[in-house]
Amino acid sequence: MDSRCVILDIGGVLEITPDTGWVPRWEERLGLPPGTVAERLEDVWQAGSIGTIEEREVHEQVARRLRLNAHSTEAFMGDLWAEYLGTPNEELIAYVRTLRRRCRLGILSNSFVGARERETELYRFDELVEQIVYSHEIGVSKPDPQAFAVTCARLGVRPADCLFIDDFAPNIEAAQDAGMHGHLFEDNARTIARIETHLSGESSGADRVGRRGSGGTHARGAR
Repeated sequence: MDSRCVILDIGGVLEITPDTGWVPRWEERLGLPPGTVAERLEDVWQAGSIGTIEEREVHEQVARRLRLNAHSTEAFMGDLWAEYLGTPNEELIAYVRTLRRRCRLGILSNSFVGARERETELYRFDELVEQIVYSHEIGVSKPDPQAFAVTCARLGVRPADCLFIDDFAPNIEAAQDAGMHGHLFEDNARTIARIETHLSGESSGADRVGRRGSGGTHARGAR
């Protein structure tokens, strides 16, 4: 195995995470104007993404700010996690599993408190790659340069040897600014081809940064 490295995002790449519409449904159910949930909980989502709040405190703030009882709070958070976790991108996961003997492998994800436990239970990403770097555990989110530096340090690799794959263009641009190669995820076929090019040592030309990802669930932000 040589020094080349592939680092992947989770939401929108290893997980398929379409907008489920759960927030508007809750606003309608509670008789709240559109945008109220984001307005009342924006700082909670931000704190959860960089680990300055515990999951228990998230539940408490949701209950207080939306005036929910315990049962409704659990249902609200259940809807959040259903969108956040999505479904596995089986084809890409199966392909990445074949790379273990060919390159170094890591994950860098903008995350939320509680994500590691849930994603490990559902998807066993800890068995897929060598290192998983979650924003809520390191205290910074992509596109902060420190997120890329921490990931390279934990893997013991040089940025120049890394291909970073994400579905959000500003994160790709930030990875390139940090010295990495970058690929904007649009579909499995092009992503697998780009990884093969990277591992072969061939030049890929300009990496794809032509569109912006949706950013996923409100708690996850641009994962």
